[in-house]
Parts: sequence; structure tokens; C-alpha cells
Amino acid sequence: MAKNKIKGIFRIVLIVASISSLYFVPWLLVKTWILPLPDTVQEQLDEAIDHGFDGMIAYVDQAGKPPQYFAAGWHNRESKIPAKPKALFKIASISKLYDAVAVTKLVSDERLSLDKTIADYLPELVGRIENAEKITLRLMIQHRSGMPNFTDAPNFWATPTETYEESLALILDKPANFKPGIDYEYCNTNYLLINKIMDNELGYENFQFIQEEILKPLNLNNTFGSLSEVNIDDVMSGYHVGHPFDLKADEHGMVATAEDVGTFLRALNDGSLFELGEQEIYASIYEYEHAGWVPGYQSFAKYHKDLDAIVIEFYSTTDPKLYNWNLSEIINKRIVKILKRQMAQL
Repeated sequence: MAKNKIKGIFRIVLIVASISSLYFVPWLLVKTWILPLPDTVQEQLDEAIDHGFDGMIAYVDQAGKPPQYFAAGWHNRESKIPAKPKALFKIASISKLYDAVAVTKLVSDERLSLDKTIADYLPELVGRIENAEKITLRLMIQHRSGMPNFTDAPNFWATPTETYEESLALILDKPANFKPGIDYEYCNTNYLLINKIMDNELGYENFQFIQEEILKPLNLNNTFGSLSEVNIDDVMSGYHVGHPFDLKADEHGMVATAEDVGTFLRALNDGSLFELGEQEIYASIYEYEHAGWVPGYQSFAKYHKDLDAIVIEFYSTTDPKLYNWNLSEIINKRIVKILKRQMAQL
């Protein structure tokens, strides 16, 4: 009897603990997770808008099928323009995949070395960045440098930097977070310096190299280095919870359509993007999928091997506590489940 009573008390404690833990989980995330799965990807996008996203775009490239384009919500909320599946979108850190491919090609051509350091490529930073003599190009690509992340500076996204020098100034003379190579920490400073190293080696902005070596061979005519190269009306509006204005005009690097990102990701994963020997280099230094975040814009690019499918998702709403990021990850998984169910029904 005593043992049964103890077990009963233990179960009550577990139930109370479980209920208490749910108190700290936004109920919208729980709701999204437990809702019945829609029949189609389009219905899932429509459901995402009901969950509070202003707009969403999805692109699916599944082997043996024509590409599928989806959109829901607003392209521009104020003007009541519906979302467009081929709108331009700020892809944020997905651009790191393009950077890593560019580095791969320069390494293959022996114009850069993965084993050379910041001290070799940017000697002016010796004494200003801790461990500059030990941080190699390889470690920077892999986010194992230990450098502080300049976008973690207080209030960075309220007043983002506009130049290399302004961004770099935020981390100069700051202590390292860890010794090079002993840990991993996602850090935008790595790619700030990688882009500077490529610019110096090339003698011109590295996006031109990306255009020549990646975009043109793949006929990616809707991928651009900045907002200055596009008609701003072609860019999907972006919104940040608590901020009253459209963030579309804020410069945050590369913009592209979901289709262009999907075409690039397919070529990255199947190897058709690479010349002889380059794929081995790339596989040794970086990943084959990515996500991105800047205020107003969340983006996801992933290859699903079991489906032989590229899936790209763009969301045009962010929030300070990243609830929308967690919500979008749940929605992404539900989209994949829908695709798997559809494939099983064939």
C-alpha cells in the first residue's frame, strides 16, 4: 500500500511538473504542433498565416515532378498586395552557402589556402583580434574561430552597421570566446572577414565572382547582392512584431527568389555546381543546408534525401523572442510530412 501511495504521489508530481513546464511554452507552438495535418502544402501555408505570419512563400523541387510554387498572406500588407511565389526575399545567412562555394573554388584554384590565418590574410588585425595567428580560413568557415560575433553587440539590429569597418569595430580588442578549433559557435564575424579576404584576393567585390562562377552557370537571374540592384517593389515586405513599419528597404545583403535558392541548393547537393576536385573540398569545410534571419525575414533551405526534394520556406514576420522562428520550424516539419504522405499515396 505504501509503495502504491508513493507511486501515486510520484505520478502527481510528474503531472504537475509537466503542466508547469507547459506554462512557459507559448500555446501557439503547442497548437501548431498538435493540429491535424492539412492535405496540401498550400493549406499549410494558409494555416501559417492564421498563426500570425504576414506572408509566406514555399518552393518544392522533388525529383521526377515539376517544381511547385506556393504563397500565402501579403506581399505588401499596407497596399493589400497578395503574396507572390516568385517575389524577391532577403535570404540573410543562407548567403553563407554561396560564400563557402566561392571559397572552395578559390582554394581549388590555389588562390586561397584553408590553412592560412587571419595574420596571413589580414595582418593589420594582429593584436586587434585575439588568436589572429591561429585562426585559419578553415576555422572561420566552420564557425570554430572563437571570435566574438559582431551582430551580438547590444542593440545591433536597432541600428545595424553599414560597412565592413563599422562591423569590425564592434569586436576589435574584445577577448575571444574560446580558443580556435576547440568549440563551435555560430558567428557572423567569421564571414565578415572571409568576404574581406576574398575581396582582397580578387581585387574586386566577391559577389561578382559569385555571379560569374555560380549564378550565371546555373542561370540564376533572380539572385542579387543587394537591394540596390533590384526594383524594391519586387521584394516581399518584412515585418517585426512591435515595430510599426515595413522593413523591406533595410539593406541586409543578398536577395533572391525561392526558386533561385532551390536551384542553387539542388546543384550544391547533387554536385553539379562543382568542377573536378571541388566537391571534396567543400564537403570537408561546410554544410549543405542553411537558414537565415534578419528583422522581418526568416528563410530556410534544405535538401530532404528520403524525398529527393529541395524545400525552401520564406516567412515575412519575425519577433524579439524568436517565437516565430520556433513556429516556422514546426511548420517546416509539417510541410515535409505532407510531402511524405503525398508520396506514399502515389
